[in-house]
Amino acid sequence: MLYYTADAIYTGNDLLTDTLVVVDENGVVHDLLPNTEIDALKVQSFRGAICPGLVNTHCHLELSHLHEKIEQGKGLSAFIKDLEIHKSSDEEFIQACIQKADKEMLRNGIVAVGDISNNSSTFGQKQRSKILYHNFIELYAFLPERAAKAFEHGLALYHEAPFPKSIVPHAPYSISVELMKLIDEFSRQNNNILSIHNQESHAENEMFLHKSGEIVERFKLWGFDIDFWNPIQKNPLHYVMEHLNAQEKLLLVHNTCSNINDIEYAKSTNKNVYWCICANANVYIENKLPKLHMFMQEGCKITIGTDSLASNWSLNLLDEWRCIQSRYPEIGIQQLIQWSSINGAEFLGLDASIGSIQKGKKPGLNLLENIEEGRVNNNSTIKKII
Repeated sequence: MLYYTADAIYTGNDLLTDTLVVVDENGVVHDLLPNTEIDALKVQSFRGAICPGLVNTHCHLELSHLHEKIEQGKGLSAFIKDLEIHKSSDEEFIQACIQKADKEMLRNGIVAVGDISNNSSTFGQKQRSKILYHNFIELYAFLPERAAKAFEHGLALYHEAPFPKSIVPHAPYSISVELMKLIDEFSRQNNNILSIHNQESHAENEMFLHKSGEIVERFKLWGFDIDFWNPIQKNPLHYVMEHLNAQEKLLLVHNTCSNINDIEYAKSTNKNVYWCICANANVYIENKLPKLHMFMQEGCKITIGTDSLASNWSLNLLDEWRCIQSRYPEIGIQQLIQWSSINGAEFLGLDASIGSIQKGKKPGLNLLENIEEGRVNNNSTIKKII
């Protein structure tokens, strides 16, 4: 057995002090004991706090080669345009960046990732990785006549992807009702967990409310005829919830422009909704954050993601905590760890084995150093213990 203790133990659910974490040689938690029992044991004692391995519920590993390629602060519409401009065709470079990003997340104490896949470039590294990945095969096609072909392409990619995996829609503004129905039918047959980018910018709301704004203008520039489409005169979250399986877990990603009515509607429609916050990506693209107090007051199940290296400076959840606390200093480290561990594990269906320091689980252990009064700072670090 191996014995670890620290100034504090954040289990993912609780904060413990004067506690000893006992794990076996395989990293499975054997027990949590009072520190009074450590005299005769060979204990590794740390200054700082121990927490479980972390869960990054939203990432785009395949975009890792775009690190520092896209100018920040120009808004979502410009970001999407620049994304296409700067994508590389150098497969060797792309693979090197994917491997580097995977190792970065492992080094930063991340044990599981919900990762978006639009192609197969990450599948090899995921099969070799020590990180558990759930592959979200992401589809998009706003024109109804393209739905069948888009789904066929996604299904082929799904069969190529390693388990676990799901077929999911990209975003409300990029998915037709016809394609949503195909995804929903597949979800019902295969018990998919679902993920979708939600209300990342005001332009999404503007499109669904008034058929105006940057997204509608972008369709015109692409030569898309959307005369067939009429706005629902409601925020796009209503469109999503009306067409996706209400029995499956659903991760809504970003939620930068969601309001209280959106939250109440989502909760009344699906009891298994999770809300993913990608703070640094929101700052990188539009310099905005969701109204976190609103989500907390409504009892929302919050998780944290990094998004991609195209829209972030790192793939480190500690940096996400710094960003959140810079805007919401009253949100403590215990809350952030819960969002980044057990909540994410529950969404991915991995909470029986990871997500919390609990007897019988194999969560991984991290050491947090230089945390003061429940707050992280520029000197705070996270290190993987096991």
